Amino acid sequence: MILFPAIDLKNGEAVRLEQGDMARATVFNADPVAQALAFESFGFEWLHIVDLDGAFAGKPVNTRAVAAILKAIKIPVQLGGGIRNLETAESWLAQGIGRLIIGTAAVRDPEFVKAAAKNFPKKIAVSIDARSGKVAVSGWVEETQMEAVELARIFEDHGVSAIIYTDVERDGMLKGINLDLTLALAEAVSIPVIASGGLASIEDVEAMLQPRAKKLEGVIVGRALYDGRLDAKEALALVKKIRAD
Repeated sequence: MILFPAIDLKNGEAVRLEQGDMARATVFNADPVAQALAFESFGFEWLHIVDLDGAFAGKPVNTRAVAAILKAIKIPVQLGGGIRNLETAESWLAQGIGRLIIGTAAVRDPEFVKAAAKNFPKKIAVSIDARSGKVAVSGWVEETQMEAVELARIFEDHGVSAIIYTDVERDGMLKGINLDLTLALAEAVSIPVIASGGLASIEDVEAMLQPRAKKLEGVIVGRALYDGRLDAKEALALVKKIRAD
């Protein structure tokens, strides 16, 4: 189980949204590099970054902030937002991104995702963001009629390294991870699944460490870290203890 601390970038700042709404953004750190260094100092093994502006624009926007973070920290970074073609994917990987997360293009151009996974083995993850079980795209402002499981199955046996499943209705709302839906997705595919959206407390981390959740690769942690509801060192110590047992 990996805890992925999240930095969502909007206008070069680290923010958190409520239910993916750009109009409901809270700036938690105007210096995302300092935030990344803080997460690394706590002992996190990975960093999760989303270029929110890029997700809406369909191309990378917060490139300067991402590049500065990559230069400052040593832990691997997974990045999503605005990755819609092989040229963009190759450019980010050349700069040192450990894994790319493709969302909107996974719905609109699944062949691109398959090609990226083939060209960049173990470097491509798919983000499936769902509202009431239906996939949402373009920064979550557009809903489709596609079920999350239906989308995930498209990428079976194509080299996708992970699926990041976000319950949009819980994201940034501190209502707890929708573990049942996330586990249902994980049971339906062989691709490792990372949970996202709503983690609020140490109890949520404990739930992620229960035997029934052992198939999950990890969970993304956002607002709860920023507002102090979740103590990073306590959460990491709990994960380390469970691993040791």
